[in-house]
Amino acid sequence: MTQRMRQGAVAAAVLLLGTTAACTGPAQPPALHGPPGHGSAPQRGFTLVASGDVLPHDSVIAWGNEAADDGDGYDFRPMLAGVKPVVSRADLAICHMETAYGEEEGPFSGYPAFVSPPQLAAGLRATGYDSCSTASNHTLDDGADGVRRTLDAFDKAGLKHAGSARSAAEARRPALLTANGARVAQLAYTYGTNDQPLPDGQPWAVNLVDERRIVADARAARAAGADVVVVSLHWGTEWQTAPDDDQLGLGRKLTASRTGGRPDIDLILGTHAHVPQAYEKVNGTWIIYGMGDQVAGTMADDEGDQDPRGNQGSIGRFTFAPPAAPGQRWRVEKAEFVPELMDLTSGRVVSLPRALRDEPDRDDYEEARSSITSAVLSRGAAADGLTEGDG
Repeated sequence: MTQRMRQGAVAAAVLLLGTTAACTGPAQPPALHGPPGHGSAPQRGFTLVASGDVLPHDSVIAWGNEAADDGDGYDFRPMLAGVKPVVSRADLAICHMETAYGEEEGPFSGYPAFVSPPQLAAGLRATGYDSCSTASNHTLDDGADGVRRTLDAFDKAGLKHAGSARSAAEARRPALLTANGARVAQLAYTYGTNDQPLPDGQPWAVNLVDERRIVADARAARAAGADVVVVSLHWGTEWQTAPDDDQLGLGRKLTASRTGGRPDIDLILGTHAHVPQAYEKVNGTWIIYGMGDQVAGTMADDEGDQDPRGNQGSIGRFTFAPPAAPGQRWRVEKAEFVPELMDLTSGRVVSLPRALRDEPDRDDYEEARSSITSAVLSRGAAADGLTEGDG
């Protein structure tokens, strides 16, 4: 929703990230009961779902206020109720919180400098989310205080988080999750911060994209006992359905990285473009280049024209199975996508497969589903087994 970071700013950010990584080292999560498979009970498979940008424009904030009792406060549970069946049925669910939170009573603001109601965290948790990435180009819209308020609200709601931090020690830790005996680490990074400088004395406040840092963090998480390493990336070109060269190049490099023959990264989840992008299996690892927006108001493209794609998204659902032999990777045995839409007439997020079963004559829903499906499958994911999931 903002201007792309200029090339010079990107270079400066990467240079600074390299300096930060040298100072803080790679992620160092606490050991998860020893190395993978050490002294643990037999592990079962698990399902993981992930969804795109939560971007509260002024209209979204107003809908949240209207849903609260007597318009007092904010309640975002009704807005997300349409996707709760998909999210809550998963063993693990990951979202992307693009903006920073304000004080409990506000004031709040939408585009261009977002300050969002902290009650969003409770709404996300009630929907069934377990963890959210918080690294985006809007992470620093309200400075270090916004980072602190956001993560404080997540902690209060019982949501894990990755991508921004209140301390250097927190920045070195991924979100650590468990599902059916499997240990999952989530890492998160953003291409930049809309030229907002990192807070004085806090170069670790938000993780910036850097290939070497990401690989080092993934390896550290694996060494600490993570069976599955998930990387959330805020990247790409806004309003471009096709992944750009940076996404394609970084995706190839990250999925090619291996230690002892085992991939360092098991899944990549992309956000930022504000339109649905492709899913693709690269070097044996699934990448979602962009899940699109899950929550957003009316979206205008680079020309200032309303673009319905800005309210379209997909939920990725991956079923992981335990390794066939010790030391091998957890494998994705089933990959699915669920088309979703932020319905601006109702202010609700809609799971399109479910909604079309209930209202089969909704041409607008069918057009959105077709548009999302075309983008998701545009790089041949169907040939690798990706299917539309039940909503």
